[in-house]
Amino acid sequence: MKVILLQDIKELGKKDQIVNVSDGYGKNYLIPRKLAKPATEGALNDARAKQKAQNEKKNRELSLAKEAASALNGTEVTVRMKVGDNGKLFGAVSTKDIADALKAQKEIDIDRKKIDIKEPIKVLGKFECVARIYPSVTAKFTVDVRPE
Repeated sequence: MKVILLQDIKELGKKDQIVNVSDGYGKNYLIPRKLAKPATEGALNDARAKQKAQNEKKNRELSLAKEAASALNGTEVTVRMKVGDNGKLFGAVSTKDIADALKAQKEIDIDRKKIDIKEPIKVLGKFECVARIYPSVTAKFTVDVRPE
């Protein structure tokens, strides 16, 4: 029996996926508990249309992420911080500071949670950073920390 899943079910499939199950399992467990619905011709067409739309959306997001990564790769962004007498910063450069600098200088809007810094930046200089723009798309750029 073919059914269309209405929720994610462990070891069976994801929501809106079309799966084959035994008749008893489908009729006596999945359908009464509203975990799945029978795969009629109309429901199959709707499910296929949803899957196609989801795939197109993922492809659009991936292409936008690749464009953002190509714009960000190899660029350098300058962050100005207050410095003490011995050349150490007051505090550290955060990912929020880097994201704000990217938006102001390069007009690239990246969430601060997607920026990776190897270790906290507490001194002046240039540092390599990585932005995880999409699960399979990353971009490397340089952060130049200078005194105010």
